[in-house]
Amino acid sequence: MNLTSFKWTADTSYTNTEDGIQIYAPADTDYFVNPADGIAKCNAPFLYTEVEGDFVLKARVSHDFISTYDACVLLALDNEKLWAKACFEYSDFGTHSVVTVMTNQRSDDANSVNIDGKEVWLQLARKGDLFGIHYSLDGKTFRMARLCCLPMQKKIKVGLEAQSPAGKGGSRNFCNVSLEMRSLEDIRGGNQ
Repeated sequence: MNLTSFKWTADTSYTNTEDGIQIYAPADTDYFVNPADGIAKCNAPFLYTEVEGDFVLKARVSHDFISTYDACVLLALDNEKLWAKACFEYSDFGTHSVVTVMTNQRSDDANSVNIDGKEVWLQLARKGDLFGIHYSLDGKTFRMARLCCLPMQKKIKVGLEAQSPAGKGGSRNFCNVSLEMRSLEDIRGGNQ
């Protein structure tokens, strides 16, 4: 996928690769609204395009899992207090985990499934106000990690985010990125 028409929310270094992009996540960067006190941190580099209506965003993601909460992220953003995040994250349990974060004024935070290795496919899809997050080991068969309702505007920002909330930063790899303007017939299953 050609990402040249996408825009950045924050300055960072990046490298275009043969099959995608490598984005540097600076230290102390995240998209998260603390559920306890409502304090928001929305400063991670986010490479996005604006889309209207239903979509399916997917990518094969990987990184080095150096610090807790380091992650490659697919992000659907209405505003800084309303968004959906699909992450491949170094969890606070020391695992490589598919993590979902849904934010409507404040964020929740849910570890889904642990992955052996440093690579996984992530998928983030919208169908009306429903948002589905799916993962795959082969890029063909996806399984649900999360389904929720978030009442976003029809036109939102969608793209790739690189974060290092508790670490010193590092590179995040996004390969085989695709963005399709279509509705999944089965947003729960994620394959049709």
